[in-house]
Amino acid sequence: MSNPFLKYFFKSSFKIKLIAVAALFSATSIFAQYEFSFSGYVFDLPIYQSSSKSLSNYFGIKQNQFLNLSRVRLKPTFNLWSRARINWEYEISALYYSSPSGFDLTSGGKTNRQIIDLTWNLVNENNFTVNHFIDRLYFKQGFSFGEVEIGRQRVAWGSAKIWNPTDLFNPINPANFYKIEKDGADAVSFKYFIGLFTDLQVVLNPQDKLKESNYAFRFRTNYYTYDISFIGGYFDSRVISGLDITGNFFGAGLRFEGIISADENKFSSNFAKYIAGIDFQFTSELYTLLEFHFNGEGKKEKQNYQLQRLIKGEIINLSKNYLVASAAYQFTPLLNITMTGNINFNDSSGFLNLLAKYNVLENFDAGLGVQYFFGDGFTEYWYYSNSLYLQGDFYF
Repeated sequence: MSNPFLKYFFKSSFKIKLIAVAALFSATSIFAQYEFSFSGYVFDLPIYQSSSKSLSNYFGIKQNQFLNLSRVRLKPTFNLWSRARINWEYEISALYYSSPSGFDLTSGGKTNRQIIDLTWNLVNENNFTVNHFIDRLYFKQGFSFGEVEIGRQRVAWGSAKIWNPTDLFNPINPANFYKIEKDGADAVSFKYFIGLFTDLQVVLNPQDKLKESNYAFRFRTNYYTYDISFIGGYFDSRVISGLDITGNFFGAGLRFEGIISADENKFSSNFAKYIAGIDFQFTSELYTLLEFHFNGEGKKEKQNYQLQRLIKGEIINLSKNYLVASAAYQFTPLLNITMTGNINFNDSSGFLNLLAKYNVLENFDAGLGVQYFFGDGFTEYWYYSNSLYLQGDFYF
């Protein structure tokens, strides 16, 4: 077998199957008397990347390379007694690359919102890695007055489409076209239903040192045609307060969300983040979006960019002012094309992304995409490589 991807895939497939089957069998046995459901997907992403010559010379990497990212995500759900269930999402990610690149497309270990490391490395060869990890594992109990979730979960705050300043847990970098889900956070959350459209959610995200734990609340309500949320809390040793508003205005969707982050011991480090967005469905086929983002944590000058924090996942952008414009057109019920452009106003770098997706079968989508980055040396999007990629999604 000459293909190194296939060679190592089959070499490690028995171990992967053994782990998955053993875990599912044990869980099914424990909850056999309760209702069990199972879903998931298989995702494959062959990518051809091309970097600028200056970038490849600076980092000592090849200018052109081929990658293949394969992901299998298994999502068993155990429905227990009344309004109680356990959700589990387990993933295997395999990455083949023809030469080392600057960014790893697979999970790099636990995030700063996870207290327990649930990632394992199965294969780590020169050009091939296989990791598996548990991204969701939580118990949820509903009551007539609210609900409680305990474990690794997704805490989805914010209503914006591209950036989410009020998402204090694990927001996604808009340039990462290969990222589908937000990472789970180890947390205890309680939601209290105050009225039909009003609730209060309190979340505790523990850290290794208990006194450094994160905690926050969100109060959400509705006023006429607008959904309004107020948030506050303590994250990364900083006091956070924020606002999220979304609603309709003459057929258009309006969104605003933002936070103020304060360090009571270092006032000069205080900053604000916000987005202002509008989207409109012109016809049943054409959807458009415009979103401006101000990132007060970013730097105006490229020589002050905090690149290491970006690589570690502590921040998702380097600069201050951004604008995204996007349009999606449905040519047929089976064929959709989306084009997105993002520009950094401070250093004039940015990217364009074009993706065409075709629904081959009821549970299988195939796509062809291209992502093009532009910008002078050491501007924000100069660090990224242009990509031409295929995409296959099979859901079960």
